[in-house]
This record gives sequence, structure tokens and C-alpha cells, in this order.
Amino acid sequence: MEKIIDEKLQGNALIIETKSENKRKLFIESYGCQMNFSDSEIVASILLNEGFNTTQNLEDADLVLVNTCSIRDKAEQTVRKRLEKYNAVKRINPKMKVGVLGCMAERLKSKFLEEEKIVDLVVGPDAYKDLPNLIKEVDEGRDAVSVILSKDETYGDISPVRLQSNGVSALVSITRGCDNMCTFCVVPFTRGRERSRDPQSILGEINDLAEKGFKEITLLGQNVDSYLWYGGGLKKDFKNASEIEKATATNFANLLRMVAEKHPKLRIRFSTSNPQDMTMDVIEMMAKYSNICKHIHLPVQSGSNAVLERMNRLHTREEYFLLIDNIRKLIPDCAISQDMIAGFCGETEQDHQDTLSLMEYVKYDFGYMFSYSERPGTLGAKKYEDDVPEDEKQRRLAEIVKLQRSHSLLRTQAYIGKTVEVLIERESKKSDQQWSGRTTYNAVAVFNKEDYNIGEFVNVEITDCTSGTLIGFPVGYSGHN
Repeated sequence: MEKIIDEKLQGNALIIETKSENKRKLFIESYGCQMNFSDSEIVASILLNEGFNTTQNLEDADLVLVNTCSIRDKAEQTVRKRLEKYNAVKRINPKMKVGVLGCMAERLKSKFLEEEKIVDLVVGPDAYKDLPNLIKEVDEGRDAVSVILSKDETYGDISPVRLQSNGVSALVSITRGCDNMCTFCVVPFTRGRERSRDPQSILGEINDLAEKGFKEITLLGQNVDSYLWYGGGLKKDFKNASEIEKATATNFANLLRMVAEKHPKLRIRFSTSNPQDMTMDVIEMMAKYSNICKHIHLPVQSGSNAVLERMNRLHTREEYFLLIDNIRKLIPDCAISQDMIAGFCGETEQDHQDTLSLMEYVKYDFGYMFSYSERPGTLGAKKYEDDVPEDEKQRRLAEIVKLQRSHSLLRTQAYIGKTVEVLIERESKKSDQQWSGRTTYNAVAVFNKEDYNIGEFVNVEITDCTSGTLIGFPVGYSGHN
């Protein structure tokens, strides 16, 4: 296997795995969550062995795949616009084939083939191993659909192709699917039941990444804290496991310990956590091992108990506060980020004020904030009326965003005068004379390049900041290199 490096990117060289004998070209785009980006790497690996090298030039592609998100209507509209772009290219190159992957493929199924005339292929998240057969069908002039949800597929036996990788950070999937039936969310319907991956295959993938020089990995899943491996099967089957299997089971805290001890110089992140499933042993592992990053993405969605109940979040405002307090107690400087939905069904002004007061209590480092977008097929769409006017949703969202920006600035200002360890990931977007990287707290920092390189850990003294970026100067290599 060859590795082609694009030298034109001035310090942001992308490493693309190829095979010299491959004659066809794959162009793949990903939208939505990190899991989609991880899945695209699995798809690229499968197709690399089927005669496809990846390309970054759409016009050169024999096969175009878009990995889609259904979490919000805006995400789906973005994909539809991309399909229009593909259509324009396909008119010039009619031999080009176009496929839709991911959650939209699972949700809309054959509707794509019926309505989107340019789509030749529709493949759900659990059917990627069937891609070689599906592509053969397309090559023979037939449309192809495969969207069956699996109860055991984890892709643990596939070594992902690291798409557009700079060799520093990588995603490692540990679970697939979700059992938490939040009423606003399509994930249980598009990605199926929750299942965990064999820890040995996870460690094997991480060992391979470490040998290749990667410096940071993110353990990935819709809900990483409910990771549980006792020899296979869905989590619900744990009650039927033998006592030996239960005694030797690996939960998420155990997995964190195993990775942290095996690779003490490798930074470890994880995402996403669910408040109802995060346990003290996970927080204790974070506190114990310095190479586990001190950042938790902890979606809350609302600060109102009434709204949380309608969302089926299975935790209360008070339980969330207790979790925050426990995190702060063991890891006082831990960064915490959020997901927040404004204007969910039945949300009153008091519910909105409860959200703002929760934010004041936590003072998140950063967050992802959206107005409620009803998704067809979800429990929310079936049970509740989307009754908050759009202008009211946008007003509440604007207030949430404004408050978060003030808290983000407060958090970054606290770093001024301190020295933090930064892993260099890329060239700064604003200056080719500066590096950009992240701290253990997931804060972005920029500083002058000097003699440092991508992939190095550097101690940086922070002298200034914005609400989203730390600014400083390097004071030498850290002991982490």
C-alpha cells in the first residue's frame, strides 16, 4: 500500500492510503456527527480492496458517496444541495455513479431512488460490508438498496482508511447504535440497537495507530458510557450471561484504563457521554491518568425537568447538577461542553429560563446549540405537537448562544498567564506563520511556528484569547513527546 502526501498544503499535508493497481476513483463526503466521519473511513477501507482509490476531486470520481445525517432538517437540506451539485457533474460524466450512505439512507430508503434521479445506490450504516455486491449491481445497470439494521455489526474486523489524515488524531469506534429513546432523536431508528465492540479489536486498532505515529485517539460512540463487553451480544443479553462472563466483563471505565496504561504517551479523548449513564468510575479514571483528556462532552438538551421528561432524557436537572459537582470535585479544571435544544414541544418561557439558569450554574466551556427541528418517525413527532412558534424558538436560541459566548470567553480568559500543553494539529487558518492545536481541555490554541512541527507536544504560555481560541507563545517541548 502506498501513502501519497499532498505537499501543496504547507504543513497540513494529508496522508491518503492508495493501491497502485486500483483503477477506479472514489470521492466521499461526510456530514453530521463524528461517527459518520469514522464510518466513511470504514467505507474507504472496504472499497480500497475493491479497486477504488480515494480522490479529492469530484470531477475525477467514478463513484461519489455522501455520508448523511438526519438529526436536523437543515442537515438533510445540505445533503440535497450536494446531490444537485453531483447531478451537474454527472451530466458531464454520465458514467459516474452516486450513492447515499448513513442516516438519511436508512430513514428515506428507496425514496432516494424514486425522487432523486441521480442516486444509484442507497446504503444504511450497518450494510457497508455489502458495498462490493451493491456496486456490482449498479455497474450492471440496476439500482441498489441495502438498509437492514444489524444487531451485531461493529466493523471491528476492518482497519479504517484514515481519510485526509495528518497522522496526528484518529477516531476509534467502540460502540454503534443507541438504546436511549430520546423523543427528539432519529438515531435509534437509523443506527439500530446499541452494541459494543470487542476490546481486543479496539486495542489492536489503537496499537496500529500508535505504531504509525498518531498522538491522539478519540473513543467514539453514540453513548460511550454504556460500553459493555462480556463476550458479545446486545446489552440486554447481559442478564443471561454466565457468572464468569459477568465477572470478566469490560465496561467503559475498564476500557479507558486499559488504553491509558497500554499507551501512556497517547492522548485519549471520548465522545459522546450521556448524563444518565456516566458513572463515578469513569470520572475517577479521568482523574487518575494524565493522558486521558480533561474534557467531557455532556449533552443536557434542556434545563427544565418538564421538558427533560417529554424528551425522555431519564435524568433530572438536579441529577445533572450532582454529576457536574462530582466532576468538579475530582477534576476541578475539567472542561465541560453541551448540546442544547431551544423550543422543544411544549417548552414555556419558564422552561427556557430554567435552561439559562442551568447554563449559569455549569458555565460550559463551549456548546452546540440548535432550535428544535421535528424529525419524522421520532417519538416526539408522534406524541407531541411542535407548538413553539419559529420566531420564539429563534429568540430563545439567540439568548442561549449569547450566554454561551459569554461563558466561553470567561473560560478562555482563565487561561491567560498560564502555560498549557498543546498538541500541534495543523497550520492556523488565519496565518501560515502559526500552528494550531488543542489542549487537554479541548481548547484551541495558536502560536508562532518557530522550529516546531505537526504532531509535537509544546508548552504554550497564554497571553490573550477570544471566546473560542487561546493565543500565546511557545516555551519549549513538553515531557509528553
